[in-house]
Parts: sequence; structure tokens; C-alpha cells
Amino acid sequence: MEITFEQDYLRELYYDGVTCDKQHRYQPQIVKKYIRVVNILDSVEKAVDLYRYRALHYEKLVGNKAGLESVRVNDQYRVEFKTSAKGGITICNITELSKHYKKK
Repeated sequence: MEITFEQDYLRELYYDGVTCDKQHRYQPQIVKKYIRVVNILDSVEKAVDLYRYRALHYEKLVGNKAGLESVRVNDQYRVEFKTSAKGGITICNITELSKHYKKK
């Protein structure tokens, strides 16, 4: 898949390992796993190929996040993205690195 990033902090985390945005700071182990997950997304041809990686828990989201898909970074965080086909190439637009379970 071809990877694009919707927000600058996602691109900075992937390429630089840090972000200058103070709102989106993560622990080094989260950043390392995020980079690993994006590399896996880049290596597959289609989103359905992610089912082979059971640890990622690939799923299509429902409810207010319908139209998005996600894979897990760890037990707490997930990468949310949209996929679209263009000229035989699947484009993966990463939209967010979020906490999967938010405590109330």
C-alpha cells in the first residue's frame, strides 16, 4: 500500500521518531511500535492482507468512526486509517494514532 498521513504529527513520528507538537507526545516504545505498524501497512498490497498479522487485530470501525479501519499498536493505542483504490494501487491514509480505551 502507498502510505499518506493526514496530520503532520503522524508524519513526524514516522520519519523523525519525535514530533514538535506538544499535544501529541508519546513514550519511546509507543513510537517504535507505531513505526513498525506503519512499515507493515506499507509492505502489504491490500488492507485484507492485514488479517495475516493476528497481533494487529485489523478491523473496520463502526458507529461514529464508520468508514475507518484500524490496527493495534499495543493494548492501549491503535492506528486509524482510510483505504482507497486508485489505478490498481491501494492508498492508506493514516488519520490518527489514538488511545483505544479512554478512561472516563
